[in-house]
Amino acid sequence: MASRSLFALLVVAAAMCASVASALRSRAATDPNMEVKFDFTPFLIQYRSGRVQRLMGTTVVAPSLDVRTGVVSKDVVVDRSTGLAVRLYRPKHRGGRLPVLIYFHGGAFVVESAFDPVYHNYLNALAAKAGAIAVSVNYRLAPEHPLPAAYDDAWTVLRWVAADMQRGADSWLARPGDASRLFVAGDSAGGNIAHNLAMRAGQHGGGATIRGVALLDPYFLGKYVDPTAQRAWGFICAGRYGMEHPYVNPMALPAASWRRLATSRVLMTVSDLDRLGPWQRAYVDALRGSGWPGEARLYVTPGEGHCYFLNNLESPKEAMHMATLAAFINRDT
Repeated sequence: MASRSLFALLVVAAAMCASVASALRSRAATDPNMEVKFDFTPFLIQYRSGRVQRLMGTTVVAPSLDVRTGVVSKDVVVDRSTGLAVRLYRPKHRGGRLPVLIYFHGGAFVVESAFDPVYHNYLNALAAKAGAIAVSVNYRLAPEHPLPAAYDDAWTVLRWVAADMQRGADSWLARPGDASRLFVAGDSAGGNIAHNLAMRAGQHGGGATIRGVALLDPYFLGKYVDPTAQRAWGFICAGRYGMEHPYVNPMALPAASWRRLATSRVLMTVSDLDRLGPWQRAYVDALRGSGWPGEARLYVTPGEGHCYFLNNLESPKEAMHMATLAAFINRDT
């Protein structure tokens, strides 16, 4: 008797679940807030109404004194009309001028921020290791602001840094910062932004000389990628640029365009298991073969996946990766 009652309850429960699921599907078909327009998991979901549900990279931390490294940080609004802001990191120093590093976070152009705890910890550690003032850029994200919004924000920050160091408006940059040792870096999507910023500076100046560009597992693709990657790129740029556009595929550039890259030194780091690795290596080959009058270095970490170095600052491989980046920033020539 008890078993029959339990079975009956299970049947009723199953029917109720099916009814709820059917109701949800029916609602999704009529409610634009529930109907999925683009599924970009694990990053976000966009609904027909335009609502964007970010699935990661939404946690933020305040600027602070980092007790482990002695690095102090603060936030500065660069452009109130767009909300563009940066987080500045200043390491301990005993006089002398410090290199300045403009850094762009990753996140497929759609998630993360300069205020995310992962990037906050990474920039604290990097500023301390390199003895550099870091400018972490909180650029606008797609799909609300599809490309080229992030590229425009990068350009605005480069010009802001150059102007600030000339007029001394922000003592964090102008007093200890060395305008002749300005570097640009970024990981994943941020590496893509760093490259495109250097290309734009080569065409238009920007008021600053970029000593070096560090591309950390950068987001580059080519014509022959799987349909999922093609759809993702189309989503990021709102369909404005194809897979052969130099924004995402700089290898399609003619040699003469490579020679406009506004720096004399490039560091490319590749995680050996990164699916983007073939395009990252092709970038170095294209740059070296273009007649560009600079030095391109390739640093490969074996047995690691995309941007592994962000998640375990204590690992030996990450320590070597950061030491390589710090040495790149502090090399005299």
